[in-house]
Amino acid sequence: MSDVRVTVQRDSEREERVVTTGTTAADLFQGERSVVAARVAGELKDLAYEVADGDAVEPVEISSEDGLNILRHSAAHVMAQAVQELFPEAKLGIGPPIKDGFYYDFDVETPFHPDDLKRIEKKMQEIQKRGQKFARRAVSDDAAREELADEPYKLELIGLKGSAADAAEGASAEVGAGELTIYDNLDAKTGELCWKDLCRGPHLPSTRAIPAFKLMRSAAAYWRGSEKNKQLQRIYGTAWPTKDELKAHLEFLAEAEKRDHRKLGAELDLFSVPEDIGSGLAVFHPKGGIIRRVMEDYSRRRHEESGYEFVYTPHATKGKLFEKSGHLDWYADGMYPPMQLDEGVDYYLKPMNCPMHNLIFDARGRSYRELPLRLFEFGTVYRYEKSGVVHGLTRARGFTQDDAHIYCTKEQMADELDATLTFVLDLLRDYGLNDFYLELSTKDPEKSVGSDETWEEATETLRKVAEKQGLPLVPDPGGAAFYGPKISVQTKDAIGRTWQMSTIQLDFNLPERFDLEYTSADGSKQRPVMIHRALFGSIERFFAVLLEHYAGAFPAWLAPVQATCIPIGDAHVPYLQEFAAQAKAKGLRIEVDSSSDRMQKKIRNAQKSKVPFMIIAGDEDVAHGAVSFRYRDGSQKNGIPRDEAIAEILDVVERRAEV
Repeated sequence: MSDVRVTVQRDSEREERVVTTGTTAADLFQGERSVVAARVAGELKDLAYEVADGDAVEPVEISSEDGLNILRHSAAHVMAQAVQELFPEAKLGIGPPIKDGFYYDFDVETPFHPDDLKRIEKKMQEIQKRGQKFARRAVSDDAAREELADEPYKLELIGLKGSAADAAEGASAEVGAGELTIYDNLDAKTGELCWKDLCRGPHLPSTRAIPAFKLMRSAAAYWRGSEKNKQLQRIYGTAWPTKDELKAHLEFLAEAEKRDHRKLGAELDLFSVPEDIGSGLAVFHPKGGIIRRVMEDYSRRRHEESGYEFVYTPHATKGKLFEKSGHLDWYADGMYPPMQLDEGVDYYLKPMNCPMHNLIFDARGRSYRELPLRLFEFGTVYRYEKSGVVHGLTRARGFTQDDAHIYCTKEQMADELDATLTFVLDLLRDYGLNDFYLELSTKDPEKSVGSDETWEEATETLRKVAEKQGLPLVPDPGGAAFYGPKISVQTKDAIGRTWQMSTIQLDFNLPERFDLEYTSADGSKQRPVMIHRALFGSIERFFAVLLEHYAGAFPAWLAPVQATCIPIGDAHVPYLQEFAAQAKAKGLRIEVDSSSDRMQKKIRNAQKSKVPFMIIAGDEDVAHGAVSFRYRDGSQKNGIPRDEAIAEILDVVERRAEV
């Protein structure tokens, strides 16, 4: 044996150690049960990795992002082993870790039933308790093909080794490394092979190191994500470092399910997506229409106060417009097919509004005195999303953007971006969202137009503007649109989920493509800078986010019905109708429940409808010209004079307060 010098790196701390040959990463971190892998020279390694002289070794904790992925990938292997023990004919697809869990695809004759998932989970528990060892071994392509001759999907992946990132979602988890490796699951006592899978790893030391997991559901999934390929059965699961974390996650999912905007939309009679119209194309019902109108009216007022001018553009246009803008080069797959009109001229439903706004700018000569020119539109656009990704109002095929395009001089650019981002954040706060971070999306070299110098200037300008807000700024390399970098506002809702909201994009390229000009102070023609800005993203999606954020219990200013009047008896209906008329004259949205239901049933109905205020009246209230308040939390306040009651509701509405 000889000495091996290694460095153990923990954040900023470095510890030099001298060990002997054959020392593993597990030896370096002996007794540290939370350490599940190691990072050596930037690469993740199993704890069984034997350290080499000069290695810098960093522990990977199970609760870290890498640690969670390793845990979940290991759980996916255990699930696949359990499936093949119970269903020997099952052929293996791909089984990567994903956010909060994992999945594995299987080719089986019959789709999995919920009872099958219970059996598979029970078998997984047995495998976990056996403490099988995950053992890595490198193999040649030919050897892998020989060993996996009965696994046609694995053989296909081996042939795609050089292009794993493009082969299929999750394929890089199996054939993404420079060499092929197989992981064997070995019996803890005898060392005999129990199961094996093509995989790049790393994995946990043994199945016993998987602390807590649960299978969630099964679904159909096309092999390699293509509808041209065979449909497989995908099983989803989740795994966590502790049973308490698993329990918390399942409780979170239950709460998220209660808040699902599709469910609430039906329960509260707000919107629907009729099959007769088509997937991803929603209609808003009267109550949903009220919420949407109030959202739009408030936004419209704020925009007008900030110097925006409203424009309107058609829903369809000649294809040449999108050739000019470049969208047909980059986004044709996301557009509806063309309609051939006017002797074969291609017309498209518009997927975005910016080319039309450019035509408005260019409709006449512009002076520097008009800049910045802020054009705003509630513009409905159409994008052909694949059926598998359409999801209620959050991923739709037809939606309305609150779309603004700002044309300014280069000298105005930084101040205009700063004012725009501040305006965006303040308006989102008005709707009740307060927890933000920013994301800076930069150039994708394979999907961009314009010079590197232009991109660098635009990106650095956005970076400085974002940093001024004092919010966390997260890089998004390669995530920009083809014409310029962008800032996106990410917000957390009431249960901690992150949603992308507003986007602000800085564009030097579309003004060039459209040959936009303004006359400067010295009489010369200059090119404006263009800022693209969507605040809600889409009104439909923002509606869905707010619906889930508030769990349907909108603050009074947004609620479709702000108060429901509930008579104790039929004799009190006329009195409350008079009160409601008085409140409506002040602009409040108020109803009287004059149904034949008993009072307690009426209260339950109002609670189910998530009405902010219930106004109750009986003999004593009528005698004193008063009403009683019942609030959402069940508390009550009696004997309030009618004028004071209306004033209280108006105050809550005007302050946009929650009750």
